[in-house]
Amino acid sequence: MSKKKMTFCNPLDLGYRYQHFWDGNKRYASREGADPTLIYFKGRYYVFVSMSAGFWHSEDLMNWEFHANDQLLINDYAPDVRQIGEYLYFCASRGGENCPILRTLDPLSDEFTEVSAPFSFWDPDVFCDDDGRVYFYWGCTNTDPIYGVEMDPETMQPIGEKQCLIYGRETELGYERAGENGVVHKEDSLVYQHLSKLINPETGEIEIPEELAAMGGRYANKEVLTAMIRSVGRPYIEGAYMTKYQGKYYLQYACPGTEYNTYSDGVYVSDRPLGPFTLQASNPFSSKPGGFIAAAGHGSTIADVYGNYWHVSTMRISVNHSFERRVGLFPAGFDEDGVMFCNQNFADYPFRIPEGKFDARNWKPEWMLLSFRKPVTASSTAPGSDPALAVNEDIRTWWSAGSADQGEWLTVDLEEVKDVRAVQVNLADQDVAVQFPEELYSGDGTRRHIELEPQITHFTLDISQDGETWEVLEQVERECSNAYLEYPEGVRARYVRLTGGELPYGQTLRVSGLRIFGKGGGRKPSAAKASALRLGDMDAKVQWEAVEGAQGYNVRYGIAPDKLYMSWLVYDATQLQLSTLIKGQDYYLCVDSFNENGITEGEVFAL
Repeated sequence: MSKKKMTFCNPLDLGYRYQHFWDGNKRYASREGADPTLIYFKGRYYVFVSMSAGFWHSEDLMNWEFHANDQLLINDYAPDVRQIGEYLYFCASRGGENCPILRTLDPLSDEFTEVSAPFSFWDPDVFCDDDGRVYFYWGCTNTDPIYGVEMDPETMQPIGEKQCLIYGRETELGYERAGENGVVHKEDSLVYQHLSKLINPETGEIEIPEELAAMGGRYANKEVLTAMIRSVGRPYIEGAYMTKYQGKYYLQYACPGTEYNTYSDGVYVSDRPLGPFTLQASNPFSSKPGGFIAAAGHGSTIADVYGNYWHVSTMRISVNHSFERRVGLFPAGFDEDGVMFCNQNFADYPFRIPEGKFDARNWKPEWMLLSFRKPVTASSTAPGSDPALAVNEDIRTWWSAGSADQGEWLTVDLEEVKDVRAVQVNLADQDVAVQFPEELYSGDGTRRHIELEPQITHFTLDISQDGETWEVLEQVERECSNAYLEYPEGVRARYVRLTGGELPYGQTLRVSGLRIFGKGGGRKPSAAKASALRLGDMDAKVQWEAVEGAQGYNVRYGIAPDKLYMSWLVYDATQLQLSTLIKGQDYYLCVDSFNENGITEGEVFAL
């Protein structure tokens, strides 16, 4: 059993499972973990994640243990779990046929019993109110709304007619606009690229190949495929989740698409579980468009044992596959005016979870980043790659060794001996193509196989103060792609070396982020001098003067000077175009500067 961690760093260090795809010709793979639902059930935290063939559980939200269950609707997306009475209820998405709702007295027992299969749905959420009445929310398209209906708590069948609750409003809500930074080019859409190949250039009609038609489901339906092509560029409204706080119902939803950096969670508020709902002025309440890993959409929000709120959601990689994703955990809460918020400042840095009640608004990183753009050397480098890509704070780019041999290495020079407190090793997948028997592939329109066998990663971390005498810091042998290793008492090191051992499927050592955290021991940067200009209903341009010694800047913004709940972190930049604003809403901004020694807050001003 490994030592317990005192801190954590996003993306969470979980054993994300490989998803293997086969389109009949090409085979490829990537690791996936998304659409998380977090629950505190009978003294333990559980997080259920799409395509995981199991779930994780923890006593403290930092140290997670995987529990395998390859029978629990593993090919159904967006698992939802809620407590009703003594039972934990489970359901997940299965388009085209009625979706089962299961329940158990103990998830670790693997004894789940089907209660009902009421209708076909996507992205479900079950909510049990204080009076015992049960409600159900669902929806995941770029044409339809989020729906809700009351359910009979005994039979888990609908009571009455479904209600339309949330529609897309991308002409008013900047954060709902599809595309990277809110800009989409139709021809760049993966959906359009795939489906446009089915269009007959002479007739303009979709022609479905026999092999696709044989699979059945929505991808064999000409009307559905036509509608999907026509709707490219519109946001997906999905991932509903209900949280009740002081008599108010906070209905959360995700948009505009999981492959975008602006993937986020918005929230509507009502006095009743089925509305009518009003858009909260401070939106999106969960958003992480910048930094090492972007996006914070499609999640859930719960209170821990101390009454602190936590939001867990999906973070984006989307390089090998649009659904190449990870899981992030963020402190959340409600302010004195009932405004729901997430603190996502420096949300991919290490944080300590306090024991007891704390104010999520004042939560700050435990340690700062020491490795940004520091000199890097490697044993070898593949063409088109560069060791510097391992320290550029972008999980979507990586250094690749020149061979798949064990023993390839990468070394970061911190340029002077530093107080190192944590290391995050982010490994990238590329050109993974594994031959599985055809019968293992399943799915609606896509042939997918979830890897059920743990794929163990072996690597060694060494440290040195002079580059000649080395000390083994860590030897890792476990299932991981985003390993987080902490040293709370600190180690003194100038050089940190990662050496690859046996890797999943014998692939090459590839590193998207060798991130080293600690205490810089120097001065924080001066405050940034910033200004901003509204460019339209949903955009603004923020500018600031470069600050000597700053690594980057964190732009905080919100609906009042004391409600700067949204943020956008950038490196090596002196301007940012905010694309997530709401039409007609006034904003206040602040630009903080930071480096490896700390954060200096800027002056708050009106936009």
